[in-house]
Amino acid sequence: MEDDSEPEQSSWAHLPDVCLRRVFHWLDDRDRSQAALVCKKWNWAMHSGSLWRSRTITFYGRPSRKQTLELQNALWYVKKFAKYLEHLEIKLSNPYNTAFTQKVQVTMRDVLSHLSKCNSRLVSLSMKYLELDRLIWKNVVRAQFIKNLATFLKRMSKRLDYLNLKGARVTLEEGCELLNSLSCLTNQSFISEINIEDFFSRHLLVYSSTLFHQTMSKFHSLVTLTFNYNCISDELLDILREHSAHSLCTLNIKCHNHDPHGQVVWGMSWANLAKSAPKLNVNFFFERVMKHDHLARILLVEIPVRSISLRSCYFSDPDWTMKPTLTNLLPAYGHVLQELTLELNNDHELLDDELLQLILSCKRLLFLKVWAFLNVTFMERLLQNRAERKCILTTIKVRIYTARQDTSEEDRLLCDIYRKFRHLIDSELNYFVITYPMV
Repeated sequence: MEDDSEPEQSSWAHLPDVCLRRVFHWLDDRDRSQAALVCKKWNWAMHSGSLWRSRTITFYGRPSRKQTLELQNALWYVKKFAKYLEHLEIKLSNPYNTAFTQKVQVTMRDVLSHLSKCNSRLVSLSMKYLELDRLIWKNVVRAQFIKNLATFLKRMSKRLDYLNLKGARVTLEEGCELLNSLSCLTNQSFISEINIEDFFSRHLLVYSSTLFHQTMSKFHSLVTLTFNYNCISDELLDILREHSAHSLCTLNIKCHNHDPHGQVVWGMSWANLAKSAPKLNVNFFFERVMKHDHLARILLVEIPVRSISLRSCYFSDPDWTMKPTLTNLLPAYGHVLQELTLELNNDHELLDDELLQLILSCKRLLFLKVWAFLNVTFMERLLQNRAERKCILTTIKVRIYTARQDTSEEDRLLCDIYRKFRHLIDSELNYFVITYPMV
């Protein structure tokens, strides 16, 4: 007897479209293209716009064959599905010569030109660590790259909501040209988030630049601004208050030893901004700026500081001491500080008592990260206070530096402390504590 029944189909044939697209979401480009050959339904899933909203293009210095293929595929797919793209990230991995940067410039010219013609959805663009001040960028290549990027930003300015140019290292004029591109069409920009940390070349007195102030006055709806302290001035704070106070929520401010940070900024300017922008939180990141008099000039009591990170980057300097900062400066933020990071090479001073007292004075402190020379007993005292609800920490990450190569005794004591407070740690804390020889 002849069997006229249909052949039994795999359960994959009946997979709902939303589930099929989710499967494709987790595949890389190569696997997606192969899966698309299975049937018409899977080919249709391959062309779903939701799969191509976010893309990363990585340019590899000295690429392997695999990495070369990855770049070619990424470029091909960005052009093929350009109309769906909403989030684009460009990465430069280990750029090492002028031929490489010239290739990047030519390729990005084509990509940005294509997107300008085909895309109407891009809201996020990230190009971090371009380091355009390096010698591998010839002047003509650098100038053309900046010109192409400025033209692209101008065309996308009405929709672009997020721009990350961290580490671009451009001159003051070049930087303002790029930022002005975002407001070129309407003389106002409503972009909400900008990251211009290390955007300008080192040693520039950006805070004294009228051109920079004019450029920043064109942003009218900033929510998050990430930048360097060498941009801060009374004029900039007044500009932010006048144009973005209704929206401003976060200022992320990096202060590096190589950047100028000796300018005078009045507490009244900060107070006026904080009053006009009640949702504002300020996060400070200090690198190798450790002297008390330098910090006191910057950390004014009027600033609504949410987090502070102080990093000495393994450098030890007998000219600075942390005690005045811990006892006189940081307690002023006891009512607002929520995160504290200290990475200190402080082998010339003991800070256990001062640090513990600071933690207990910060009634809203939730996150603590400390890399420093401490006694192991500091952890027992801290956990005891946490058990007694004298602080509300939820994250404790500590690296206890020691001058001894053999840390077995300290490790044993840490194990004993963990056992003593195990119930508290396991139930309420994100806890990680180790010893670290600094020999």
